[in-house]
Amino acid sequence: MFARSLFQVADMEAQGHLLNRVSDLINQGHIQTTVGKNIGIINAANLRVAHQALESGTSIGKIVLENF
Repeated sequence: MFARSLFQVADMEAQGHLLNRVSDLINQGHIQTTVGKNIGIINAANLRVAHQALESGTSIGKIVLENF
């Protein structure tokens, strides 16, 4: 999906249209996000929690840390 921005194609505005369409589909419930756990703001403590979840081998979906 991000090949357009990576290669700076002539129709860059199409990227925004694609992202808006995906957002609409998520909001309508037609597709689901792959987020499994949102740990919160990125800091040392939450980074340790995220790392432990990955090391456990039991996490499902993506682990989110916010506010980079």
